[in-house]
Amino acid sequence: MSDTIQETKTGEFSADVDLSCARAPVGLLAELTHRCPLQCPYCSNPVELERVNTELSTEDWKRVMREAGELGILQIHLSGGEPTARRDLEEIVEEAAKAGLYTNLITAGVLLKRERLEKLRDLGLDHVQLSIQDVDAENANRIASYKGGAEKKHEVTKWVRELDMPLTINAPIHRQNIDNLPAIIDYAVKVGAGRLEVAHIQYYAWALKNRAALMPTKEAFMKTAEIVNEAKERLKGILVIDFVVPDYYAKYPKPCMGGWGRGIINVTPSGKVLPCHAAESLPGLEFDNVRDRSLSDIWLKGQAFEKYRGTDWMKEPCKSCPRKEIDFGGCRCQAFALTGDAANTDPACSLSPMHEEWAQVATEESHTETPEFIFRRMGSTPANAG
Repeated sequence: MSDTIQETKTGEFSADVDLSCARAPVGLLAELTHRCPLQCPYCSNPVELERVNTELSTEDWKRVMREAGELGILQIHLSGGEPTARRDLEEIVEEAAKAGLYTNLITAGVLLKRERLEKLRDLGLDHVQLSIQDVDAENANRIASYKGGAEKKHEVTKWVRELDMPLTINAPIHRQNIDNLPAIIDYAVKVGAGRLEVAHIQYYAWALKNRAALMPTKEAFMKTAEIVNEAKERLKGILVIDFVVPDYYAKYPKPCMGGWGRGIINVTPSGKVLPCHAAESLPGLEFDNVRDRSLSDIWLKGQAFEKYRGTDWMKEPCKSCPRKEIDFGGCRCQAFALTGDAANTDPACSLSPMHEEWAQVATEESHTETPEFIFRRMGSTPANAG
């Protein structure tokens, strides 16, 4: 292989170049399990969850960590479900650290103990990303349908800082907690977080079942934008705030995963390798498994990754749009769910012929009486919350 990167006028790399160097993803989302004690009505995991008896073994995950390091991946996001439900999390973290990967634990925190967190840190865990449902404990526990969850999460924030670890607070925002955004920002500062993700709900997977219960009004959303902009200025040098806007009120779509097959790779609990966490909703894609094929080979040559990588697959208006290498046509899964064709423009884009019709859905649902949540575990009710 050549040590130098050579690129043709068409943007394709010449055959003698090591493509893993040129195109290595920045991060890998490792969904260690779909098991989770919470029942969040906006859960982003697939509607059909993978069962525990299909999960990768400890040795499989350790090999994935090694292959990720060899591929040139920089960050591993250990997620789920709830990753701390895996008894072998320590071994996976240790192997990731040995492979030179920056490790981020994405957790609800409710299953953690301080001793375990300290051990994970000592084995190489670099960062903790803790999700919260609200700063109002009663409302938070209702949303998660988990008694005592908010109180336990607050304990975890103390442990993370006592152990001198970086902390990110992830706060999904929707119509049933949106008024508490200022308090959520204050809370992130109070607990010593370095970063806060103010993430308006995206309506895929389970969240789509609860869209009317979660959709805020456009006026409420615009208010959050003002609050976040003010806080970013006020808290410079103290707290970094990432702001994810809801697609239904966007002018242009977000680039799916930074562009399909460009920067992020997703491995499911059973080892399927996806370009994005919702990719299994699309027909016509072939998903390779890390049990059968190397991570590098899947990333570079896998059919699912090649299908919508780049811009050649695009139809109009995306094909001739000057933004096509900025947002890459938006979300393929959303385009399929709403138009029936994954190659169509994401209706989140104002240039989509469906945009106005789609935005009207948000307007209507956000002004209706708020329905009851359909919780992640079928058959559960708000009465289960404490």
